[in-house]
Amino acid sequence: MIYFDNAATSFPKSPRAIAEATVCMRTWCGNPGRGAHFLSRATSEKVYACRELLSDFLGLNAPERIVFTQNTTFALNMALKGALRHGDHVLCSELEHNAVLRPLHALQQERGISFDTFPVLGRTAEQILQEITTRIKKNTAAVVCLHASNICSLSLPLSSIGAFCRARGLLFMVDAAQSAGHLPIDMHTMQIDALAVPAHKGLLGIPGCGVLALGERISLSTLIEGGSGVNSLSRTMPEEFPERFEAGTLPVVAIAGLCGGISHVMELGSTELENRAKRLFFAARERIEALGGFEIYEPTAAGAVLLFNKIGMPSTELARILDKAGICTRAGLHCAPLAHQALKTPTGGAVRLSFGAFNTSAEVDVLWRVLQHEFC
Repeated sequence: MIYFDNAATSFPKSPRAIAEATVCMRTWCGNPGRGAHFLSRATSEKVYACRELLSDFLGLNAPERIVFTQNTTFALNMALKGALRHGDHVLCSELEHNAVLRPLHALQQERGISFDTFPVLGRTAEQILQEITTRIKKNTAAVVCLHASNICSLSLPLSSIGAFCRARGLLFMVDAAQSAGHLPIDMHTMQIDALAVPAHKGLLGIPGCGVLALGERISLSTLIEGGSGVNSLSRTMPEEFPERFEAGTLPVVAIAGLCGGISHVMELGSTELENRAKRLFFAARERIEALGGFEIYEPTAAGAVLLFNKIGMPSTELARILDKAGICTRAGLHCAPLAHQALKTPTGGAVRLSFGAFNTSAEVDVLWRVLQHEFC
């Protein structure tokens, strides 16, 4: 099997993630903050150590503002629904995933917020800022955008957008589902107020855990309420971070796996992982273009994702052919219909190759031979 679907979830998982999760289940898998015994205390210490690791890795320098969630989508819902108020206006990019678009739509229906999209394709950082500027209204409260697209390798200039938002008093929220682990992130330098990160993609952890990292400027209402292990007599959630936003039992095993995955990524280095993905992208692009009869979308943006189609063939059929040959890809709209519209893919979307830490150039060669055999 050749796995080119790392944008959905990384595979195989980091050996360190597997080892840490296994050690957790065998030796310290208690319920943090929910017991007056050594196992609960040990688990609390391990979980806090992961907060510290994440805080350093993301340039936050405030471990208590690392909030564990069940996934990135949940984290984005917490940020958007916790920060936006009735009548607010929001700006988001034309490439956003449904993890941003659907919460915004729900808030539009429930709280009367409004939102507009700004174009980014084919534009410099300065031009993107100009597009944002022309769309700002008196009631604009936030800019929310992805760091890197899940259907092409385009990334947005976060430092420029963050500085722009800070100068105008706007909140800046970022979906890092496709960038954490591949691209450097520094919340302080990029002036990010809320950052949503998955454990199981570029950070090489296991599913079941996401992260919402919160800057010091942002204040959120709670999305869910429940037991926190703190001040049980109160009917309201505590004010302290992170307990205010972590109702119920934490996904301790997935947190342990995340800790192991981050350690692996830090040893390899985000720059090396980014360069490795670009080398695979260039190799795949060169071979697909040489075959003829294929279309590659946004081919000049090199990175971990390559989107393509066989001209005249439904994307699902192309993906089926590759699957039959043992090559895992993903066809369709990838939960990002707005982005596909911007890229002008067919109604049925396109096929996505997404490279991870363990892919090789030899696997790209196999892809090329399969396509050559089927279509040449």
